[in-house]
Amino acid sequence: MNLIILLLPIIAIVLMFRSQKKRQSQMQQMQTALEPGAGVRTIGGLYAQVKAVNDETVELEIAPGVVTHFTKSAIAAVLDPQEYDAIINGRPGDDELPEPEAEDADAVPVEDKALSLTKDSAEKGDAEGGAPASK
Repeated sequence: MNLIILLLPIIAIVLMFRSQKKRQSQMQQMQTALEPGAGVRTIGGLYAQVKAVNDETVELEIAPGVVTHFTKSAIAAVLDPQEYDAIINGRPGDDELPEPEAEDADAVPVEDKALSLTKDSAEKGDAEGGAPASK
């Protein structure tokens, strides 16, 4: 019984170190796979395109003609070209396409009246669609 009490914390610590080591190796692999032209997201949530990769830094274009330098460890994720395009240009993904709205048969058609902001419409009051007269 005492042996189980001693081994349980040791096993938990070993498993924690193992998962942390796995995450570090995945991050290292992602950083070495960076190449110019790839879309990335930084740890601060900035979306940019990789312009150049140096030993310790990455040059990111955050807007047309605006290039900044980040450390490789600041890159949180390398994005697929379609995902990067959808985020930057605001295009919905395949699963986010809006469904066409069905016309409701019971809906009452709304008349398109031009709004008038003249003093005359304010004097007419709410009876003819103008704003109520102020006193």
